[in-house]
Amino acid sequence: MFTGIVEELGEVVAAEELPGAARFRLRGPVVTDGVRHGDSIAVNGVCLTVVEASGGEFTADVIGETLARSSLGALTAGSRVNLERPMVLGGRLDGHLVQGHVDGTGTVESRTEDGTVRVGLPRDLAKYVVEKGSITVDGVSLTVVEAGDAHFTVSLIPTTLELTTLGVKQTGDPVNLEVDVLAKYVERLLTHGGARGAADAGPYAVAARNATDAAAPSATKEALR
Repeated sequence: MFTGIVEELGEVVAAEELPGAARFRLRGPVVTDGVRHGDSIAVNGVCLTVVEASGGEFTADVIGETLARSSLGALTAGSRVNLERPMVLGGRLDGHLVQGHVDGTGTVESRTEDGTVRVGLPRDLAKYVVEKGSITVDGVSLTVVEAGDAHFTVSLIPTTLELTTLGVKQTGDPVNLEVDVLAKYVERLLTHGGARGAADAGPYAVAARNATDAAAPSATKEALR
């Protein structure tokens, strides 16, 4: 589990194409400090497992499913990447809960001098994005300024522009997107309904269902069941 607060702007040292997969060697002295085989590091928002690490660099394998859902397949030697280690239980949560499980990719549609960026995304993901809610873009926890049917906008502060890849993303560039997992749990519960469905979905989903029941008017709840 991550927070979406990027620790380091790393670099791809080497990219190797494998049958149905890829292997990356990445440089990140900060995130590799004390890292061991089997640890996790988020690369542009994608949770990857460290295969080996030494000299401020680490190697990670990426399977076909991840390559298909994310933009990692476009990385080459020299590409800059956002890096973050998993959060420590009991530590500060300065962003929001990020799983590192990318839902899909979006495209930078426009950006302005003041740091406002508009991102296009598939409609099946847009339904989970709400104004003032959280979304992860290339591993960066951001607050949604505007949510449209197939786009959203965010405002980037100077620190984010300077310390992450979002500062150099141009119109047409792809970005990895992870929507708030709570929204997906709520949809699942409303679609399948019932106490059994809530129990199967886990404690977080039960909490989401309870919150939905408390907030929604009775007529709305009946329509959604």
